[in-house]
Amino acid sequence: MPIRVLIADDHAVVRKGLRSFLELDADLKIVGEAADGAAALRMAQASRPDVVLMDLLMPVMDGVAATSAIRHELPDTEVIALTSVLEESLVIQAIQAGAIGYLLKDTDAPKLRQAIKAAAAGEVQLSPAAAAMLMHKVKAPRSPETLTERETEVLRQLARGKSNKEIANTLFISETTVKTHVKNIMQKLGVPSRTHAALYAARIGLVSLALAEQ
Repeated sequence: MPIRVLIADDHAVVRKGLRSFLELDADLKIVGEAADGAAALRMAQASRPDVVLMDLLMPVMDGVAATSAIRHELPDTEVIALTSVLEESLVIQAIQAGAIGYLLKDTDAPKLRQAIKAAAAGEVQLSPAAAAMLMHKVKAPRSPETLTERETEVLRQLARGKSNKEIANTLFISETTVKTHVKNIMQKLGVPSRTHAALYAARIGLVSLALAEQ
């Protein structure tokens, strides 16, 4: 089954451009285009995409609010913030809202297609510049619950940039079990996304963070 992608950007030329080169990949299927955050939320509710490419600066409802709403209502839908703005506050807000990645619009087409596939598989996708900002500003959770040995290993693999399938194969467990562990990890750490959990793992020295290529 192809990966279902929703494009959210307030510039029609950007939406058309993204559609044109993403549709060249048979593994990707565009299920809609939204011109603002509110429309993105409505379309996501209707089409239940695997991945949303989310511009952050949009009218009616901005991309951060839309990301938070989509992740709350559709936890199986991943969101990649795709923006031309590398602003510290926006990076932090997007990740805290639940985005699995933060990429810039100058990312070339093949790498963007690969990033979408990686996000659909549960891999954190951060540009090195965004990760550098987040490492300094995203706060570690206060008094997190103790993780089990298995949860710690899942967190380590997650922060290394492994997909759910790769984690499952490495630890000889099912993908469903991996997803359950990730959910429990996020709840115990009190973080809104697996991206935030990965940053926490890097911050405490559990592992070096895997970064998206530019």
